[in-house]
Amino acid sequence: SAHTGTSLLHQDTPPVPSVEEDPEPAAVDKVRLNICVDLQEVLQEHKMSLRRRCEHVTEGSDEAGGGTLLNRIYTELYITEGHSGEADVQHEVMHLETASKKSLHDTPIRCQDIFKALPEQQRAIRVVLTNGVAGIGKTFSVLKFTLDWAEDRENQDVSVVVVLPFRELNLIRDEQHSLLTLLHVFHPTLQKVTAEQLAVCKLLFIFDGLDESRLSLDFTNREVVSDVSQKSSLDVLLVNLMEGNLLPSTLVWITSRPAAANQIPPKHVDRLTEVRGFTDGQKEEYFRRRISDEERSSTIISHMKTSRNLHIMCRLPVFCWITAAVLEHMLTTEQRGELPKTLTDMFSHFLLVQTQRKKNKYHEGPETSPQELTEADREVLLKLGRLAFEHLQKGNIMFYQEDLEQCGLDVTEASVFSGVCTHIFRRECVMFQKPVYCFVHLSIQEFLTAVYMFHCYTNRNTEVLKKFVGEDYGYMSLDVFLKRVLEKSLRSRNGHLDLFVRFLHGLSLESNQRLLKGLLGQTENSPEIIRKITNHLKEKKTNISPDRSINMFHCLMEMKDLSVHQEIQEFLQSENRSEKKLSGIHCSALAYILQMSEEVLDELDLKNQMWVQITLTDCAACNLSGCELSETHCEAVASALKSNPSHLKHLDLSENKLQDSGMKHLCGFLENPYCSLKTLRLRGCSLSEISCDPLNSALKSNPSHLKHLDLSNNKLQDSGVKHLCGFLENPDCSLKTLRSGIICDSLNSALKSNPSHLTHLDLSCNQLQDSGVKHLCGFLETPDCRLETLGLWSCSLSEISCDSLVSALKSNPSHLKHLDLRGNYKLQDTDVKQLLDLVESPDYRLEILRSVEGSISLCCFQQFSTKHSLVSKQRSRVSCKPAASQ
Repeated sequence: SAHTGTSLLHQDTPPVPSVEEDPEPAAVDKVRLNICVDLQEVLQEHKMSLRRRCEHVTEGSDEAGGGTLLNRIYTELYITEGHSGEADVQHEVMHLETASKKSLHDTPIRCQDIFKALPEQQRAIRVVLTNGVAGIGKTFSVLKFTLDWAEDRENQDVSVVVVLPFRELNLIRDEQHSLLTLLHVFHPTLQKVTAEQLAVCKLLFIFDGLDESRLSLDFTNREVVSDVSQKSSLDVLLVNLMEGNLLPSTLVWITSRPAAANQIPPKHVDRLTEVRGFTDGQKEEYFRRRISDEERSSTIISHMKTSRNLHIMCRLPVFCWITAAVLEHMLTTEQRGELPKTLTDMFSHFLLVQTQRKKNKYHEGPETSPQELTEADREVLLKLGRLAFEHLQKGNIMFYQEDLEQCGLDVTEASVFSGVCTHIFRRECVMFQKPVYCFVHLSIQEFLTAVYMFHCYTNRNTEVLKKFVGEDYGYMSLDVFLKRVLEKSLRSRNGHLDLFVRFLHGLSLESNQRLLKGLLGQTENSPEIIRKITNHLKEKKTNISPDRSINMFHCLMEMKDLSVHQEIQEFLQSENRSEKKLSGIHCSALAYILQMSEEVLDELDLKNQMWVQITLTDCAACNLSGCELSETHCEAVASALKSNPSHLKHLDLSENKLQDSGMKHLCGFLENPYCSLKTLRLRGCSLSEISCDPLNSALKSNPSHLKHLDLSNNKLQDSGVKHLCGFLENPDCSLKTLRSGIICDSLNSALKSNPSHLTHLDLSCNQLQDSGVKHLCGFLETPDCRLETLGLWSCSLSEISCDSLVSALKSNPSHLKHLDLRGNYKLQDTDVKQLLDLVESPDYRLEILRSVEGSISLCCFQQFSTKHSLVSKQRSRVSCKPAASQ
């Protein structure tokens, strides 16, 4: 090795001197030096072993003798620090769709650099958790990191990289091990490494695939283990390693699908990263590197771009491989049919391409009949479908021998499949040559689940159908069957059945049934039945999350019904959008189109429409006032806004009963560092003082953007407003307009501490009384106060308030232009006359004074100079609206 022993030592270990040096004996820890020398040969052997494991990879299959050099096919992935959204409550394909439109604010980070702190980060990074949906490239990132280390390219400050996939740990989950024996078992090249040697090494443990784990990680009630030689259960060892009880300086890298990532408490994670797959440019690079024929690769890239769904799915490297396999096969055979445009089309062709691949007789076309599957192929695929179906409901994506046997799959049959399924279902030989099985991608598991369920329907497998649908089967027409399955999927919070339901609707089309005739069987799909299915999707009324609603629109797209999509395009082009009513399916379509649009809608006004859950990520301004929103709706709005918070600048949720629980959901959006909201109106939202604490916390964490805040007509109380003062006192707070129902000593103090930004303050329609105005005057007297508009309409004020206002304005006369005192019926001519006297001075800028009819006499009126105006209004006991000029 060209590297000296210093790279093998822990970072705190003294460096090994060169032969020319003659150091003092105390300067070198001889024990550690000897340990390091002994380790050199062992660790170099370990590097060679890892290099052999990582340098060849297989895309999709695990055929004996197969594989490609990783460095030849590896395309750089888009990885960012942080986490992009609520993937734990949405199907991962929906997460892809949201992320595909996301403004990429995050700084990209190379997988090789995930333990390197950014310049502004002071603390060391010890534990990294990497999120990413299935097939997005997490394992390839681990392989690339490990290979670069093993080839002495990157991260040479790390002495030992230890890769421990959870799928392999599952095989010994019932055994007792120490950390040392765990290394020996999984990496035989390290069997000579002792506990003393580990103590001087800088180690990196990589735990790949937390979502595949069948261990139970308990960070609350666990045994403390600090000795690398102490035996314990695997879950206890892993928890102690992550917490730093075992080898405190050891680096830990965990990868996981988003839904499983919450098993690791955030306090134990120093850096959260997310693999977001391929960017548009990286997709094209992949196809051009994989397909040498330039004309074919260009055709495939062009076709991919014509279908938004296919284009989005190609963020997944594995789906790029599926797309290339299908389209290249169709372009190089006698296939003359239309290239697939929907996901169901693509997976139907992929299934046949792979099952017929070695037989070289897949010639499906508009004028030829599809090749029939052999009985052996059909039987194996249906058994795989059963496996997919049963474990999709359990959330399992990795399978072991006992799982296959329960579905009637013989291990020998599963490993060979008569040459049928080598690219659909794969076997991976792991520790002790024990096999682990999985589908090439979760979406293939979901597609085969749909195939199996459709087969059960056509063959009237009442036992399976009754268990899944949850009622006596009897005989159902196809439209009723799909209706029952859809209703079950809509009850899922995390949408684990969403893609399965899309595929099931896509399989109802005759074209796909013709392709997969040997698997699906015969069913009725007359135009009348298809019309009933699409009508049900269009007319379904439901109070569910946006993701579940949008999936119904996707089901229509899989059935190639474009009517709703076309109607929404017409709606967006209309000049009078606010006057039109939208149905539930139309709003789902609008939500999806806004997500996918390359442009930002200037304004979306739903004030006159019935409420439906809709994604708001691509609107600059949205008016949802008076739309009868509930807490559930507020959760949906907040979730949608958090997925891409940067576009929305103005949000009006006034006159909705959001209540405190709804406000809590909204705060999750407000505290997002990319939220750049300028205007937030929450007038009359049934908020109490409870809402003020989370609102203050959210605004304090992201204070610089908000300019206008309306909290009027809510029961905030003094205690509630006191909570908000933390935000107002923040030096980064740049609020210009505040409408609130309370003025108290705390609010006055907050405004005094940060007075220069606020120019409009409306405290109308509240029982401020004279004591409240007295507090306010402390702010008005502040030399840095720049207030231009003050609303004190209907606040039960008397002449005492006028005295206080006059005194305050005399001390700081140059800014206030508009003063509204309407509805304060105790005020007399003599009271208001004091304010009128001030306008004679050239130092005053008061232009508009609103009072009540009869409270100012003609002589007072005549004192106004021509540059000022007095607006008198009729006495009113009803209206509490702010002045029109505001």
